[in-house]
Amino acid sequence: MTHVQAGDREAATGADAHVPGEEVLREDAAHAAAALGEAANALEGCTVLISGGAGFLGAAMADVLLHLNRTRFTRPARAVIVDNFVTGVPARVQRMADDPQVTVINADISRDVEIAVPFQYAIHAAGIASPIIYRAKPLQTADVNVWGLRRMLELARAQAELKGFLFFSTSEIYGDPDPAHIPTREDYRGFVSCTGPRACYDESKRFGETLAVVYHQEFGFPIRSVRPFNVYGAGQRIDDGRIIPDLMRAATSNQELVLHSDGRATRSFCYISDATAGFYLAMLRGQPGEAYNIGNAHEVSIRQVADLVSGLSGTPVTFQVSSDPHYLTDNPQRRCPDLSKSRDHLGYAPRMSLEDGMRRTLRWARETVG
Repeated sequence: MTHVQAGDREAATGADAHVPGEEVLREDAAHAAAALGEAANALEGCTVLISGGAGFLGAAMADVLLHLNRTRFTRPARAVIVDNFVTGVPARVQRMADDPQVTVINADISRDVEIAVPFQYAIHAAGIASPIIYRAKPLQTADVNVWGLRRMLELARAQAELKGFLFFSTSEIYGDPDPAHIPTREDYRGFVSCTGPRACYDESKRFGETLAVVYHQEFGFPIRSVRPFNVYGAGQRIDDGRIIPDLMRAATSNQELVLHSDGRATRSFCYISDATAGFYLAMLRGQPGEAYNIGNAHEVSIRQVADLVSGLSGTPVTFQVSSDPHYLTDNPQRRCPDLSKSRDHLGYAPRMSLEDGMRRTLRWARETVG
């Protein structure tokens, strides 16, 4: 176990200003915290266990806690981060190393992990979400989504003062939806292959939601699931292999923006600060045992996204056939959430436009990579 607790909070704040990309990450945490409003007060003085806390989504959740500590809380919240760094980025938590309220445990949550401190909230954000990586590591992908979740559930069930548990599911559980079910509601059962190249991820997440419901039914467990829709933004690995990181990597190196499809498939991209606010709202306001779509309902084609990045970066769009014969196998043609339930139950309302979000992402990528 590695305890990352050193230095003075004010000194750390001053030093952070010199870290590449830090300003964007801090602004994003501030935007998410502002969107939470009074709901964030429930986190004051609490310890939050975050599996996958060095990953894109998990680290953003931790960033919000630290922002609340700096700006709002008299009794600070504590973040206990567990990550084995298979896809998590060490630098993403190392930048928190001077904060006395952060503990980092280098471990695989799908195996035996002991948490020595009591906690009030648990967030299972550990997972391998990039298709390129999960297809190369299918067993690890399934393990963390099933056994990792089960381990987190048991750790949380042993807590005397547990207030909430958040499971990161995915919009991929819907598979390739029938057009009649787009925008897609949470009660749509999905159209998913259980044996295709994406099955290790899609099906293990689906079973994870089954576990969530079973624990709620059996133990009255305060668990909520979120289904993120194509979250992107500052802090995402530039070598992630998904479309936005690929475009950003090319733009920051002044290379052509390559599409390995005709660009007609659509997605609904959600900027990280909007998504993070939605995740916390689900944990703090959602109905136990329920799942919530978190995303942005603005549906655009992949070609439109590439053209937008091209306009921001000045780099041209080109088309190539992927060398991977299964690159487009089971790839959904459309993806767009129905956010009615999240709006009505949680008060969730994404604010960031696609252009502004892409501009922020490109700014962060240029500061940290370019």
